[in-house]
Amino acid sequence: MAGAIIRFIDFFYFPFLRFLPKETFRYAVAGGANVVLDLLLYFTFYNFIFAKNNVDLLFVVMSPHIASLFFVFPITFTTGFLLNRFVSFPDSNLHWRIQVFRYFMVGMGALILSYLLMKLFVDVLHFYPTPSRLISVILVILYSYFSQRKYSFRVLD
Repeated sequence: MAGAIIRFIDFFYFPFLRFLPKETFRYAVAGGANVVLDLLLYFTFYNFIFAKNNVDLLFVVMSPHIASLFFVFPITFTTGFLLNRFVSFPDSNLHWRIQVFRYFMVGMGALILSYLLMKLFVDVLHFYPTPSRLISVILVILYSYFSQRKYSFRVLD
């Protein structure tokens, strides 16, 4: 399956050959697909599952934009890890348990950054939640790419 995804992505690589390393292109495409999944799930959770209402978890009440963020995270965490491990950074020779732990640590940093950005955009600046999620995703991508490449999926010498 990973081989088919890599071949599909590499088919579109030629126009970017001079601008991007293949690994970065694969990360952008695989990560872009995961971002689209994240945004679609976020939109669905926010608008339909939570119906723009606060979410009472008995021990805490979450606003719908924050609840959506936290409920979507485990899904896109899993798809993101699999895409990174098998498509974006297949040459990493770190053991998968080390990779998943490091990916989780970077993911927690991304989740905290996303949370803070969502609180800023929605609660302080009063932007709409779904566009705010898109803006926060763009900012978090920069943090995630460098962290995943240099930490989670690095190649040991």
